[in-house]
Amino acid sequence: MLSFTKVPNSCDDQDMIDRVELRNSQPDDEPCITELYRSAFPDEDLLPLVTSLLREGVDVLSLVAIADQKPVAHAIFTSCTIDAATEKVALLGPLAVCTQWQRKGIGRKIVQAGFETLRSTGTTQVFVLGDPAYYGRLGFRPEHQVSPPYALPDIWRNAWQTLRHSEVRQPTQGTLNVPAPWRQKSLWLPAE
Repeated sequence: MLSFTKVPNSCDDQDMIDRVELRNSQPDDEPCITELYRSAFPDEDLLPLVTSLLREGVDVLSLVAIADQKPVAHAIFTSCTIDAATEKVALLGPLAVCTQWQRKGIGRKIVQAGFETLRSTGTTQVFVLGDPAYYGRLGFRPEHQVSPPYALPDIWRNAWQTLRHSEVRQPTQGTLNVPAPWRQKSLWLPAE
């Protein structure tokens, strides 16, 4: 089980980030990833989605940030398609950062690493459904050309966002097609 330790106050954010190693997740990381999501999202149960994405052979990039030999952050990028388009695209989520490592830049680091890895494989866009204030700082912008798989409530209008390569000239239009683990309408609605 992952146990979280307090980071000393004398350690500045850059020192903390410099201690972090990013790598693909491994099956042995699963217990720590489970505890990470429980800690980061105590009011949401994202574990069924995470488990399905990691175990069901879905085409995903699963990254962990390791500090002090433990995962302190995890991000999944799922390969998706867009109606009648040939571009390679991905969906970011979930993204979890240990509470002691939040607001230190680790989320930015793991998202950028994922985006760079995907770009090297020809992926042109990454979509996310999340807090516009947070993801906006990472370069995501509201998306109006590609629709999510389910209609979003008005309060989430700006939460559907994209990050695309600067060399992508023509915005793609259509609906994002997601693999089976993402085809649960409840994942696209606010918690009740």
